[in-house]
Amino acid sequence: MIKESSSGESTPTHGGRVRHRKRSSNEVPPDMNKSTEPNLLVNDRNKYKSMLIRTYSSLWMIGGFALIIYMGHLYICAMVVVIQIFMAKELFNLLRRGNEARHLPGFRLLNWHFFFTAMLFTYGRFLSQQLVNTVTSDKLLYKLVSGFVKYQMFICYFLYIAGFMWFILTLKKKMYKYQFSQYAWTHMILLMVFAQSSFTVANIFEGIFWFLLPASLIVINDIAAYFFGFFFGKTPLIKLSPKKTWEGFIGASVTTMLSAFVLANIMGRFQWLTCPRKDLSTGWLSCDPGPLFKPEFYSLQEFFPGWFPWKEIPILPVQWHALALGLFASIIAPFGGFFASGFKRAFKIKDFGDSIPGHGGITDRMDCQMVMAVFAYIYYQSFVRPQDFTVEMILEQILKNLSFQEQQVLYEQLGKIREYAADPYIFGFMAKFNFGDFV
Repeated sequence: MIKESSSGESTPTHGGRVRHRKRSSNEVPPDMNKSTEPNLLVNDRNKYKSMLIRTYSSLWMIGGFALIIYMGHLYICAMVVVIQIFMAKELFNLLRRGNEARHLPGFRLLNWHFFFTAMLFTYGRFLSQQLVNTVTSDKLLYKLVSGFVKYQMFICYFLYIAGFMWFILTLKKKMYKYQFSQYAWTHMILLMVFAQSSFTVANIFEGIFWFLLPASLIVINDIAAYFFGFFFGKTPLIKLSPKKTWEGFIGASVTTMLSAFVLANIMGRFQWLTCPRKDLSTGWLSCDPGPLFKPEFYSLQEFFPGWFPWKEIPILPVQWHALALGLFASIIAPFGGFFASGFKRAFKIKDFGDSIPGHGGITDRMDCQMVMAVFAYIYYQSFVRPQDFTVEMILEQILKNLSFQEQQVLYEQLGKIREYAADPYIFGFMAKFNFGDFV
Protein backbone atom coordinates (compact mmCIF):
# COMPACT_ATOMS: atom_id res chain seq x y z
CA MET A 1 0.00 0.00 0.00
CA ILE A 2 1.43 3.33 -1.03
CA LYS A 3 0.75 6.45 1.01
CA GLU A 4 0.51 9.81 -0.64
CA SER A 5 2.71 12.51 0.77
CA SER A 6 1.06 15.82 1.60
CA SER A 7 3.91 17.72 -0.03
CA GLY A 8 3.46 16.38 -3.52
CA GLU A 9 2.19 13.60 -5.77
CA SER A 10 3.47 10.03 -5.27
CA THR A 11 4.20 7.48 -7.98
CA PRO A 12 5.58 3.94 -7.44
CA THR A 13 8.74 2.85 -9.25
CA HIS A 14 9.76 -0.65 -10.31
CA GLY A 15 11.89 -1.05 -7.19
CA GLY A 16 8.97 -0.35 -4.90
CA ARG A 17 10.16 3.13 -3.99
CA VAL A 18 7.90 6.14 -3.94
CA ARG A 19 8.92 9.13 -6.06
CA HIS A 20 7.54 12.52 -5.08
CA ARG A 21 7.06 15.21 -7.68
CA LYS A 22 8.59 18.45 -6.49
CA ARG A 23 5.92 21.09 -6.19
CA SER A 24 6.51 24.66 -7.30
CA SER A 25 6.74 27.27 -4.53
CA ASN A 26 3.71 29.14 -5.87
CA GLU A 27 1.60 26.07 -6.73
CA VAL A 28 -1.57 25.47 -4.74
CA PRO A 29 -1.77 22.07 -2.99
CA PRO A 30 -4.73 19.94 -4.12
CA ASP A 31 -6.37 19.96 -0.71
CA MET A 32 -6.02 23.71 -0.20
CA ASN A 33 -9.68 24.45 -0.78
CA LYS A 34 -11.10 21.50 1.15
CA SER A 35 -11.14 23.27 4.49
CA THR A 36 -14.61 24.22 5.63
CA GLU A 37 -13.33 27.18 7.69
CA PRO A 38 -13.18 30.50 5.78
CA ASN A 39 -9.59 31.33 4.85
CA LEU A 40 -9.65 34.87 6.29
CA LEU A 41 -6.74 36.94 7.55
CA VAL A 42 -8.26 37.14 11.03
CA ASN A 43 -8.00 33.33 11.23
CA ASP A 44 -4.43 33.17 9.90
CA ARG A 45 -1.97 32.30 12.69
CA ASN A 46 1.00 33.62 10.72
CA LYS A 47 -0.66 36.85 9.73
CA TYR A 48 1.69 39.13 11.70
CA LYS A 49 4.77 37.55 10.14
CA SER A 50 3.34 37.90 6.63
CA MET A 51 2.26 41.47 7.42
CA LEU A 52 5.84 42.43 8.42
CA ILE A 53 7.28 40.94 5.22
CA ARG A 54 4.61 42.61 3.12
CA THR A 55 5.10 45.98 4.85
CA TYR A 56 8.90 45.86 4.51
CA SER A 57 8.80 45.16 0.76
CA SER A 58 6.02 47.76 0.31
CA LEU A 59 8.16 50.47 1.90
CA TRP A 60 11.03 49.67 -0.45
CA MET A 61 8.70 49.80 -3.46
CA ILE A 62 7.12 53.10 -2.39
CA GLY A 63 10.56 54.65 -1.78
CA GLY A 64 11.86 53.58 -5.17
CA PHE A 65 8.66 54.74 -6.84
CA ALA A 66 8.93 58.19 -5.21
CA LEU A 67 12.54 58.52 -6.42
CA ILE A 68 11.57 57.70 -10.01
CA ILE A 69 8.68 60.19 -9.87
CA TYR A 70 11.14 62.88 -8.80
CA MET A 71 13.49 62.01 -11.71
CA GLY A 72 10.78 62.77 -14.27
CA HIS A 73 8.67 61.62 -17.18
CA LEU A 74 11.29 59.69 -19.15
CA TYR A 75 12.40 57.66 -16.14
CA ILE A 76 8.79 56.85 -15.27
CA CYS A 77 8.29 55.55 -18.81
CA ALA A 78 11.43 53.42 -18.46
CA MET A 79 9.99 51.99 -15.23
CA VAL A 80 6.74 51.13 -17.01
CA VAL A 81 8.65 49.36 -19.80
CA VAL A 82 10.65 47.31 -17.27
CA ILE A 83 7.44 46.35 -15.46
CA GLN A 84 5.85 45.29 -18.75
CA ILE A 85 8.84 43.11 -19.62
CA PHE A 86 8.75 41.37 -16.23
CA MET A 87 4.99 40.84 -16.52
CA ALA A 88 5.38 39.37 -19.98
CA LYS A 89 8.15 37.07 -18.75
CA GLU A 90 5.97 35.77 -15.89
CA LEU A 91 3.00 35.17 -18.17
CA PHE A 92 5.02 33.63 -21.00
CA ASN A 93 6.42 31.11 -18.52
CA LEU A 94 2.99 30.26 -17.12
CA LEU A 95 1.94 27.98 -19.98
CA ARG A 96 5.37 26.96 -21.21
CA ARG A 97 6.10 23.28 -20.71
CA GLY A 98 9.74 22.26 -20.58
CA ASN A 99 9.50 19.12 -22.70
CA GLU A 100 7.75 20.80 -25.63
CA ALA A 101 9.85 23.98 -25.36
CA ARG A 102 13.05 21.97 -25.77
CA HIS A 103 11.84 20.78 -29.17
CA LEU A 104 11.05 24.38 -30.24
CA PRO A 105 14.27 26.31 -29.61
CA GLY A 106 13.17 29.48 -31.44
CA PHE A 107 9.61 29.65 -30.19
CA ARG A 108 10.43 31.67 -27.09
CA LEU A 109 12.20 34.24 -29.27
CA LEU A 110 9.04 34.47 -31.39
CA ASN A 111 7.02 35.45 -28.31
CA TRP A 112 9.38 38.33 -27.64
CA HIS A 113 9.30 39.33 -31.32
CA PHE A 114 5.54 39.90 -31.04
CA PHE A 115 6.00 41.68 -27.72
CA PHE A 116 8.53 44.22 -28.99
CA THR A 117 6.55 44.73 -32.20
CA ALA A 118 3.54 45.65 -30.07
CA MET A 119 5.77 47.94 -28.00
CA LEU A 120 7.04 49.72 -31.13
CA PHE A 121 3.49 50.18 -32.43
CA THR A 122 1.93 51.36 -29.17
CA TYR A 123 4.67 53.72 -28.02
CA GLY A 124 5.12 54.98 -31.56
CA ARG A 125 1.49 56.06 -31.57
CA PHE A 126 1.54 57.59 -28.11
CA LEU A 127 4.93 59.33 -28.24
CA SER A 128 5.25 60.42 -31.88
CA GLN A 129 4.75 64.10 -31.12
CA GLN A 130 7.22 64.10 -28.20
CA LEU A 131 9.78 62.24 -30.30
CA VAL A 132 9.58 64.75 -33.16
CA ASN A 133 9.79 67.71 -30.80
CA THR A 134 12.96 66.28 -29.30
CA VAL A 135 14.92 66.14 -32.59
CA THR A 136 13.78 69.35 -34.32
CA SER A 137 17.25 70.93 -33.94
CA ASP A 138 18.96 68.21 -36.04
CA LYS A 139 17.86 68.34 -39.69
CA LEU A 140 18.94 64.79 -40.64
CA LEU A 141 17.57 63.19 -37.50
CA TYR A 142 14.37 65.18 -37.92
CA LYS A 143 13.91 63.74 -41.43
CA LEU A 144 14.50 60.18 -40.18
CA VAL A 145 12.13 60.52 -37.25
CA SER A 146 9.44 62.22 -39.36
CA GLY A 147 9.68 59.37 -41.86
CA PHE A 148 9.36 56.80 -39.10
CA VAL A 149 6.32 58.55 -37.65
CA LYS A 150 4.65 58.67 -41.06
CA TYR A 151 5.30 54.99 -41.91
CA GLN A 152 5.27 53.61 -38.37
CA MET A 153 2.03 51.67 -38.82
CA PHE A 154 3.32 50.12 -42.08
CA ILE A 155 6.61 49.10 -40.43
CA CYS A 156 4.89 47.51 -37.44
CA TYR A 157 2.43 45.67 -39.64
CA PHE A 158 5.19 43.98 -41.63
CA LEU A 159 7.09 43.14 -38.46
CA TYR A 160 3.94 41.40 -37.26
CA ILE A 161 3.51 39.61 -40.61
CA ALA A 162 7.14 38.47 -40.39
CA GLY A 163 6.37 36.96 -36.98
CA PHE A 164 3.23 35.35 -38.36
CA MET A 165 5.17 33.72 -41.20
CA TRP A 166 7.87 32.67 -38.73
CA PHE A 167 5.22 30.91 -36.64
CA ILE A 168 3.76 29.06 -39.66
CA LEU A 169 7.20 27.90 -40.82
CA THR A 170 8.10 26.51 -37.38
CA LEU A 171 4.98 24.34 -36.97
CA LYS A 172 5.94 20.76 -36.14
CA LYS A 173 3.96 17.57 -36.38
CA LYS A 174 2.44 16.30 -33.09
CA MET A 175 3.03 19.75 -31.54
CA TYR A 176 0.39 21.77 -33.37
CA LYS A 177 -1.91 22.05 -30.35
CA TYR A 178 0.85 23.27 -28.06
CA GLN A 179 2.16 25.77 -30.63
CA PHE A 180 -1.25 27.24 -31.41
CA SER A 181 -2.10 27.49 -27.71
CA GLN A 182 1.16 29.40 -27.17
CA TYR A 183 0.37 31.64 -30.16
CA ALA A 184 -3.08 32.45 -28.75
CA TRP A 185 -1.62 32.92 -25.26
CA THR A 186 0.94 35.40 -26.59
CA HIS A 187 -1.78 37.51 -28.21
CA MET A 188 -3.88 37.42 -25.06
CA ILE A 189 -0.91 38.75 -23.11
CA LEU A 190 -0.44 41.56 -25.64
CA LEU A 191 -4.14 42.47 -25.53
CA MET A 192 -4.94 42.05 -21.83
CA VAL A 193 -1.62 43.15 -20.33
CA PHE A 194 0.56 45.16 -22.67
CA ALA A 195 -2.14 47.15 -24.46
CA GLN A 196 -3.82 48.16 -21.20
CA SER A 197 -0.64 49.06 -19.31
CA SER A 198 0.63 51.10 -22.27
CA PHE A 199 -2.08 53.67 -21.63
CA THR A 200 -0.03 54.55 -18.57
CA VAL A 201 2.62 56.15 -20.79
CA ALA A 202 0.03 58.33 -22.51
CA ASN A 203 -1.16 59.50 -19.08
CA ILE A 204 2.40 60.37 -18.02
CA PHE A 205 2.98 62.86 -20.84
CA GLU A 206 -0.36 64.57 -20.22
CA GLY A 207 1.10 65.41 -16.82
CA ILE A 208 2.55 63.16 -14.12
CA PHE A 209 -0.55 64.03 -12.08
CA TRP A 210 -2.72 61.87 -14.37
CA PHE A 211 -0.40 58.92 -13.85
CA LEU A 212 0.50 59.39 -10.19
CA LEU A 213 -2.98 60.02 -8.78
CA PRO A 214 -4.68 56.91 -10.30
CA ALA A 215 -1.69 54.71 -9.44
CA SER A 216 -1.61 56.05 -5.87
CA LEU A 217 -5.33 55.42 -5.42
CA ILE A 218 -4.88 51.76 -6.37
CA VAL A 219 -2.03 51.42 -3.87
CA ILE A 220 -4.07 53.12 -1.14
CA ASN A 221 -7.09 50.94 -1.88
CA ASP A 222 -4.96 47.80 -1.76
CA ILE A 223 -3.28 48.77 1.54
CA ALA A 224 -6.55 49.90 3.16
CA ALA A 225 -8.34 46.71 2.09
CA TYR A 226 -5.52 44.63 3.54
CA PHE A 227 -5.52 46.37 6.94
CA PHE A 228 -9.30 46.61 7.29
CA GLY A 229 -9.55 42.93 6.40
CA PHE A 230 -6.60 42.15 8.68
CA PHE A 231 -8.23 43.62 11.80
CA PHE A 232 -11.97 43.58 11.09
CA GLY A 233 -12.58 41.13 8.23
CA LYS A 234 -15.29 38.58 9.08
CA THR A 235 -17.56 38.38 6.02
CA PRO A 236 -16.14 36.77 2.83
CA LEU A 237 -16.56 38.98 -0.23
CA ILE A 238 -16.03 36.67 -3.21
CA LYS A 239 -15.17 32.99 -3.58
CA LEU A 240 -12.49 33.66 -6.18
CA SER A 241 -10.39 35.40 -3.53
CA PRO A 242 -11.23 33.84 -0.14
CA LYS A 243 -9.19 36.33 1.94
CA LYS A 244 -11.14 39.33 0.60
CA THR A 245 -13.87 40.55 2.96
CA TRP A 246 -16.75 43.01 2.83
CA GLU A 247 -15.23 44.90 5.75
CA GLY A 248 -11.99 45.36 3.84
CA PHE A 249 -13.81 46.32 0.63
CA ILE A 250 -16.03 48.95 2.27
CA GLY A 251 -13.27 50.36 4.47
CA ALA A 252 -10.93 50.62 1.48
CA SER A 253 -13.61 52.33 -0.62
CA VAL A 254 -14.19 55.08 1.95
CA THR A 255 -10.45 55.55 2.49
CA THR A 256 -9.78 55.74 -1.25
CA MET A 257 -12.49 58.34 -1.87
CA LEU A 258 -11.22 60.58 0.93
CA SER A 259 -7.62 60.13 -0.21
CA ALA A 260 -8.53 61.02 -3.80
CA PHE A 261 -10.02 64.35 -2.75
CA VAL A 262 -7.09 65.26 -0.49
CA LEU A 263 -4.28 64.00 -2.73
CA ALA A 264 -5.63 65.88 -5.76
CA ASN A 265 -5.38 69.13 -3.78
CA ILE A 266 -1.80 68.37 -2.71
CA MET A 267 -0.51 67.12 -6.08
CA GLY A 268 -2.32 69.84 -8.02
CA ARG A 269 -0.12 72.53 -6.42
CA PHE A 270 3.13 71.27 -8.01
CA GLN A 271 3.83 72.27 -11.62
CA TRP A 272 6.27 69.36 -11.94
CA LEU A 273 3.25 67.08 -11.65
CA THR A 274 0.62 69.09 -13.55
CA CYS A 275 2.54 70.38 -16.59
CA PRO A 276 2.39 68.19 -19.72
CA ARG A 277 5.67 67.16 -21.30
CA LYS A 278 5.91 68.03 -25.01
CA ASP A 279 9.22 66.26 -25.72
CA LEU A 280 11.46 63.51 -24.33
CA SER A 281 13.80 65.80 -22.39
CA THR A 282 14.35 65.58 -18.63
CA GLY A 283 14.53 69.28 -17.72
CA TRP A 284 12.40 71.07 -15.17
CA LEU A 285 8.92 72.13 -16.24
CA SER A 286 7.10 75.42 -15.85
CA CYS A 287 3.71 76.22 -17.33
CA ASP A 288 0.35 77.85 -16.78
CA PRO A 289 -1.44 75.22 -14.67
CA GLY A 290 -4.80 75.97 -16.28
CA PRO A 291 -8.20 76.44 -14.64
CA LEU A 292 -8.33 72.86 -13.30
CA PHE A 293 -5.44 73.55 -10.95
CA LYS A 294 -6.41 77.06 -9.81
CA PRO A 295 -8.29 77.14 -6.50
CA GLU A 296 -11.90 78.20 -6.27
CA PHE A 297 -13.16 79.46 -2.90
CA TYR A 298 -16.39 78.14 -1.40
CA SER A 299 -18.08 79.98 1.46
CA LEU A 300 -18.73 78.07 4.70
CA GLN A 301 -20.82 80.74 6.43
CA GLU A 302 -24.09 79.16 5.35
CA PHE A 303 -23.19 75.83 6.95
CA PHE A 304 -21.32 76.83 10.14
CA PRO A 305 -22.01 79.38 12.90
CA GLY A 306 -20.25 82.76 12.98
CA TRP A 307 -17.63 81.71 15.55
CA PHE A 308 -16.26 79.04 13.18
CA PRO A 309 -12.67 80.14 12.30
CA TRP A 310 -12.76 79.27 8.57
CA LYS A 311 -15.06 81.43 6.46
CA GLU A 312 -14.22 79.81 3.12
CA ILE A 313 -12.37 76.81 1.79
CA PRO A 314 -10.19 76.60 -1.36
CA ILE A 315 -10.93 73.64 -3.65
CA LEU A 316 -9.21 72.85 -6.94
CA PRO A 317 -11.68 71.92 -9.72
CA VAL A 318 -9.57 68.83 -10.43
CA GLN A 319 -10.58 67.49 -7.00
CA TRP A 320 -14.07 66.78 -8.33
CA HIS A 321 -12.53 64.75 -11.15
CA ALA A 322 -10.42 62.97 -8.53
CA LEU A 323 -13.61 61.74 -6.85
CA ALA A 324 -14.58 59.98 -10.08
CA LEU A 325 -11.14 58.35 -10.23
CA GLY A 326 -11.42 57.37 -6.57
CA LEU A 327 -14.85 55.83 -7.12
CA PHE A 328 -13.55 53.72 -9.99
CA ALA A 329 -10.40 52.73 -8.07
CA SER A 330 -12.44 51.53 -5.10
CA ILE A 331 -15.41 49.85 -6.82
CA ILE A 332 -14.40 48.72 -10.34
CA ALA A 333 -10.60 48.36 -10.37
CA PRO A 334 -10.58 45.60 -7.67
CA PHE A 335 -12.31 43.36 -10.21
CA GLY A 336 -8.99 43.29 -12.04
CA GLY A 337 -7.62 41.59 -8.94
CA PHE A 338 -10.60 39.21 -8.82
CA PHE A 339 -9.96 38.33 -12.46
CA ALA A 340 -6.32 37.58 -11.64
CA SER A 341 -7.40 35.46 -8.64
CA GLY A 342 -9.71 33.39 -10.82
CA PHE A 343 -6.98 33.07 -13.42
CA LYS A 344 -4.50 31.76 -10.85
CA ARG A 345 -7.05 29.28 -9.53
CA ALA A 346 -7.66 28.01 -13.05
CA PHE A 347 -3.94 27.21 -13.37
CA LYS A 348 -3.61 26.08 -9.72
CA ILE A 349 -0.93 28.56 -8.75
CA LYS A 350 -0.72 30.84 -5.73
CA ASP A 351 1.11 33.75 -7.40
CA PHE A 352 2.33 34.67 -10.87
CA GLY A 353 5.89 34.82 -9.54
CA ASP A 354 8.00 35.37 -6.44
CA SER A 355 10.00 38.48 -7.32
CA ILE A 356 8.43 40.65 -4.55
CA PRO A 357 8.55 39.15 -1.01
CA GLY A 358 5.10 39.00 0.52
CA HIS A 359 3.38 40.10 -2.69
CA GLY A 360 4.21 37.46 -5.29
CA GLY A 361 5.18 38.52 -8.80
CA ILE A 362 5.04 41.82 -10.66
CA THR A 363 1.76 40.77 -12.31
CA ASP A 364 0.17 40.22 -8.88
CA ARG A 365 0.72 43.90 -8.07
CA MET A 366 -0.25 45.28 -11.48
CA ASP A 367 -3.61 43.55 -12.05
CA CYS A 368 -5.72 46.47 -10.80
CA GLN A 369 -3.28 49.10 -12.12
CA MET A 370 -3.91 47.98 -15.72
CA VAL A 371 -7.66 48.44 -15.41
CA MET A 372 -7.16 51.82 -13.74
CA ALA A 373 -4.69 53.07 -16.38
CA VAL A 374 -7.19 52.55 -19.21
CA PHE A 375 -9.98 54.29 -17.30
CA ALA A 376 -7.75 57.24 -16.36
CA TYR A 377 -6.77 57.72 -20.02
CA ILE A 378 -10.35 57.48 -21.31
CA TYR A 379 -11.67 59.74 -18.55
CA TYR A 380 -9.01 62.38 -19.25
CA GLN A 381 -9.61 62.33 -23.00
CA SER A 382 -13.41 62.45 -22.56
CA PHE A 383 -13.96 64.89 -19.70
CA VAL A 384 -10.75 66.80 -18.96
CA ARG A 385 -8.70 67.42 -22.10
CA PRO A 386 -9.87 70.45 -24.13
CA GLN A 387 -11.65 69.26 -27.26
CA ASP A 388 -10.80 72.33 -29.37
CA PHE A 389 -7.96 72.23 -31.87
CA THR A 390 -4.61 73.17 -30.36
CA VAL A 391 -1.26 74.08 -31.89
CA GLU A 392 0.09 70.69 -30.82
CA MET A 393 -2.74 68.80 -32.51
CA ILE A 394 -2.33 70.71 -35.80
CA LEU A 395 1.46 70.30 -35.68
CA GLU A 396 1.08 66.56 -35.17
CA GLN A 397 -1.10 66.27 -38.28
CA ILE A 398 1.41 68.34 -40.28
CA LEU A 399 4.31 66.13 -39.26
CA LYS A 400 2.41 62.94 -40.03
CA ASN A 401 0.89 63.89 -43.38
CA LEU A 402 3.24 66.39 -45.05
CA SER A 403 6.66 65.70 -46.50
CA PHE A 404 9.65 67.79 -45.46
CA GLN A 405 9.40 69.90 -48.65
CA GLU A 406 5.69 70.46 -48.11
CA GLN A 407 6.40 71.55 -44.54
CA GLN A 408 8.91 74.10 -45.87
CA VAL A 409 6.29 75.49 -48.27
CA LEU A 410 3.80 75.74 -45.41
CA TYR A 411 6.40 77.53 -43.27
CA GLU A 412 7.02 80.07 -46.06
CA GLN A 413 3.29 80.66 -46.50
CA LEU A 414 2.86 81.24 -42.77
CA GLY A 415 5.75 83.71 -42.94
CA LYS A 416 3.97 85.67 -45.66
CA ILE A 417 0.78 85.73 -43.60
CA ARG A 418 2.80 87.06 -40.72
CA GLU A 419 4.22 89.84 -42.92
CA TYR A 420 0.75 90.81 -44.07
CA ALA A 421 -0.38 90.93 -40.45
CA ALA A 422 2.36 93.49 -39.72
CA ASP A 423 0.63 95.96 -42.10
CA PRO A 424 -1.83 98.00 -39.96
CA TYR A 425 -4.50 98.11 -42.70
CA ILE A 426 -4.35 94.38 -43.38
CA PHE A 427 -4.16 93.66 -39.65
CA GLY A 428 -7.33 95.68 -39.05
CA PHE A 429 -9.10 93.81 -41.84
CA MET A 430 -8.03 90.40 -40.43
CA ALA A 431 -9.03 91.37 -36.90
CA LYS A 432 -12.46 92.43 -38.16
CA PHE A 433 -13.07 88.95 -39.59
CA ASN A 434 -11.44 87.11 -36.67
CA PHE A 435 -8.38 86.06 -38.71
CA GLY A 436 -6.03 87.28 -35.99
CA ASP A 437 -6.09 83.94 -34.19
CA PHE A 438 -4.22 82.31 -37.08
CA VAL A 439 -1.20 84.62 -37.13
